[in-house]
Amino acid sequence: MDVYGAVVDNATRCVHYHTEKDIIAIKFKCCNRYYPCYKCHEEHADHAIQRWRQEQFSELAILCGNCHTELSITEYMKTDSCPHCQALFNERCAAHYHIYFEERNRL
Repeated sequence: MDVYGAVVDNATRCVHYHTEKDIIAIKFKCCNRYYPCYKCHEEHADHAIQRWRQEQFSELAILCGNCHTELSITEYMKTDSCPHCQALFNERCAAHYHIYFEERNRL
């Protein structure tokens, strides 16, 4: 699986986010390419980011950098670790969900 942007290792870390837990790449809806983060997309793509709509959250759009398993958006949003290899994900990534994903309706 190819990951684009300023990638620094095989676990999909990049120059912008490279802690031990920064091990996911996101498939961007606009170009169907994996990038480690929105900053990598902004620097390397020639178009604006398009967010995934709620009805598309079953799409495989998250790549675990540890085991390279693809996860659905829903799977990813419901956990803080990979369901396949148990590698921990950075819980602070949730602060950027609004960049990648349409916000869920709040009750």
